[in-house]
Amino acid sequence: MKDMGMFYAEKTDNYLRFGDVVRGYILPNTTIKEPILSFKSESHNYTIDVELPYSVVLTPCCSIGESTISLTPLIKVRSNFFKNPYFAEDLTRINRKMEPQQAYSPVEWGKFSLEAQQRHLEEEINYALLNLFIYEENEIFKKYTLRGREITYYMINFRDIYTMKCAMIKRPEELKPEDAPIIESKVLQLSIQARSELRDKIVFYYSRIPEEDEILED
Repeated sequence: MKDMGMFYAEKTDNYLRFGDVVRGYILPNTTIKEPILSFKSESHNYTIDVELPYSVVLTPCCSIGESTISLTPLIKVRSNFFKNPYFAEDLTRINRKMEPQQAYSPVEWGKFSLEAQQRHLEEEINYALLNLFIYEENEIFKKYTLRGREITYYMINFRDIYTMKCAMIKRPEELKPEDAPIIESKVLQLSIQARSELRDKIVFYYSRIPEEDEILED
């Protein structure tokens, strides 16, 4: 049974917003063997793969403009999500806080000792898979098969954010008729609820305090 609530807005705004699904933006995927510290070396080893995926806008609504936005590609979800019955009923549950035991499949939970299970049960509800946010199925997405299921769920990874520069990216009040391609690039807009969930999770992801910093603060 899916959780209630609309994921996408029925009516979209004629400007870019945080969480929007967009198309037409190049994704340069760069892989290096090691940092390039000197241009004198002839043994630089790197590859740059160029893709044109559906992407998600991760610049806050009020900061979109000045010819720059932050994007991240939509990618296929992982097959092991379906090992967890709580996730399998509705993968967007990964976007929200949950009870500790809900974050594990029955097999994973069974591997914990009784003491470890009790420690988990005493924890507060929290996020699982901290760097991931699932996008609800939609007819515009290409279908693919996982564990015998044909699905159109996709997800974003907060670790894969990149910057895109384009002179047409402006504040809503600055957009002109010649900037129409920016509006045409927008294919889906999140509902207020879904956008709030994305904002809450990405804020949590970036606001975590490293253990070594907590020690120094104490």
